[in-house]
Amino acid sequence: MQLNEKQIAEFRNNGYLAIEGFFDLIEAKALRLELERIYDTELKNGTGINCAVQTDGTKRDNAGERQNLQVIPLNNRSDLHKALPFHPKVISAVQHLIGDEFMLELDQAFWKPPKVGIGTSWHQDNAYFKIADPLRGTAMWIAIHDANVENGCMHVIPGSHRESYEHYRDPQSDHHIRCDPPEERAVPIELKAGGVLFFCYGVAHCTKSNLTDKERAGVALHFLHNDFGGRELWENNNTTKPMLRGPLATGGEAEFGEKFEGRWEELMNAVLASDYSKPKNM
Repeated sequence: MQLNEKQIAEFRNNGYLAIEGFFDLIEAKALRLELERIYDTELKNGTGINCAVQTDGTKRDNAGERQNLQVIPLNNRSDLHKALPFHPKVISAVQHLIGDEFMLELDQAFWKPPKVGIGTSWHQDNAYFKIADPLRGTAMWIAIHDANVENGCMHVIPGSHRESYEHYRDPQSDHHIRCDPPEERAVPIELKAGGVLFFCYGVAHCTKSNLTDKERAGVALHFLHNDFGGRELWENNNTTKPMLRGPLATGGEAEFGEKFEGRWEELMNAVLASDYSKPKNM
């Protein structure tokens, strides 16, 4: 997707950029169906992670009163997600925002069940990644379902990429950290399914609880410029971290053993034609 100068300036000034309709309705449906398949498989096999802990912070809340279901990575579970970061409009948008050349640092999904789905607390991604310039790494958060204030959409602090907040262990999670930014500056980012939010590694962000009677999910891909650790990270561990742009990029062949660049349409149509896309008997 060709971003204009106003959009690029918004990203650099505020640290984030929201784009409605980034993925069209058919693409959004395929992403939703594939994530439903992944989560059903993970829950059936007992391999999904419930990040939420009991109120005393001692262990995971497997009783189901607090749920924040995480799957990471995604691309070792799905060919569609192997192809996703190679989507031409993803590559183009990330190029405009953080510059050439770059790799995929991680991909993950969070699923918030109805009523009991809790959010992910305030944090800055750079508290994990620690790159010298937080504008040279960006997340792309995809709304899998319509995301609004009622079901706990993403919230951001504009301009917080120029600030650094102290982080500490999140008492609501078994492995996340959190910070306490000035919430009075927070802006909710409501998006229809298929909309995306790009936010650089320095922007403080969080999601809220899903108190509605429908599930809500989001997929997040994180992209890192090669000059700010991307190449080194790729050289150390490239099994699920494909190089996307630059002389080391092979379209996924080096990482996955076959090429996934240029296969988005093929794999999207395979998901849409699968048995999983057919209505289930009730």
